[in-house]
Amino acid sequence: MEIVALLLFVLIFILILAGYPVAFTLAGLSILVGILTIPDFLMLLPFRIMGIMENYVLLAVPLFVFMGLMLEKSGLAANLLETMSMLFGTLKGGLAISVVVVGALLAASTGIVGATVITMGLISLPTMLKRNYKPSLASGVIASSGTLGQIIPPSVVLVLLGSVLNVSVGKLFHAAIYPGIILVCLYILYILVIARLFPKMAPAVPAEEIKAFKSDKFYFKVAKAFLMPLLLIVTVLGAIIYGIASPTEAAAVGALGAVLLAFSQNKLNFKVLKQVSEGTTHLTSMVFMILLGATTFSLVFRGLEGDKFLIEIIQNSSLGPSGFLMIVMIVIFIAGFFIDFIEIIFIIVPVVVPVFIQFEMNLIWVGLLIALNLQTSFLTPPFGFSLFYLKSVAPPEVKTIDIYKGIIPFLILQLILLLVVMFFPSIFPNL
Repeated sequence: MEIVALLLFVLIFILILAGYPVAFTLAGLSILVGILTIPDFLMLLPFRIMGIMENYVLLAVPLFVFMGLMLEKSGLAANLLETMSMLFGTLKGGLAISVVVVGALLAASTGIVGATVITMGLISLPTMLKRNYKPSLASGVIASSGTLGQIIPPSVVLVLLGSVLNVSVGKLFHAAIYPGIILVCLYILYILVIARLFPKMAPAVPAEEIKAFKSDKFYFKVAKAFLMPLLLIVTVLGAIIYGIASPTEAAAVGALGAVLLAFSQNKLNFKVLKQVSEGTTHLTSMVFMILLGATTFSLVFRGLEGDKFLIEIIQNSSLGPSGFLMIVMIVIFIAGFFIDFIEIIFIIVPVVVPVFIQFEMNLIWVGLLIALNLQTSFLTPPFGFSLFYLKSVAPPEVKTIDIYKGIIPFLILQLILLLVVMFFPSIFPNL
């Protein structure tokens, strides 16, 4: 039976790579195997499904998605980028720094890599090319900034990981803040160095444009475009970290705040509300269909004692906690080339969690490593999803090789941070 459990896992993975729908592949095969091998399987399954439906924390997923999409679809993100580019415009590389900061804020509010990369690509890539930025640098900045949503709270990725790992989402958010801030600072530092060494790669905004922008209600524009969205995100995140509100309650406040913010700036109308609602429904439905399929798979896998068999294999191989963690990290990194982070969280992570528990490892630390790992795999050529998303909206003059060249330095920075968190966790609070 243990062998059947492992074969089920391998078969599901193969079918997903072959292009079959993830949710239905997970649920369909698992139900078939469960009926054939586990007594009373059909009586046990409804209890597992209801356990998911009653999980209060998971309500945060559609609310955070709604909040992010409202900031995106209402045009607030575009206003934010324009204002930031003028604030940093006198610096060489100032526009690229603006893209990183806005990408971090937008990523923090959505947590969905595809949405962030496509949005930033549509908003900022034409502007950067118009201002004579080198295509490789512009592409690298946008693709890497878009993946910051994997690690910067409040992130949907961290909410889902907290649910699967059965750890506090608030603690996971708190632990992720410092690596997220460090990564943003590393990006900015790299841009400043490149702009200093190679000024033609990242020219400053023309002085006359900045002067024209500052001559007309400058501080009001800054407050309107920058402070309000930032205040919204900080309020939501602070409420979670300091225990004022649960992730779900804070997400509800964030969703309402995004609506009020769009309304206050005359950006709220029926068309925007319809687009945001449809986008939220689509993404949420996808997540929960996969989650229900993964729950079915988890029930069958553990019912066949696949988790115990996996633990026995690890113990008999004399593979210690560090060795096992390294193998899991490599598997997740490679899987990130081919399948979405939601599928990895719901398929691979539940299989290895019992082993982490057996080794008495800090699951907050493990969750942070997985989030950083997923973020890195999204950027790795030639299969990184973030690169495909950007290419789909890039102008014809931006070649695929430009995107690959531009992303390498940012990928190296992420790998360095991942290794530091893995081998020196004590330097980060809450780990």
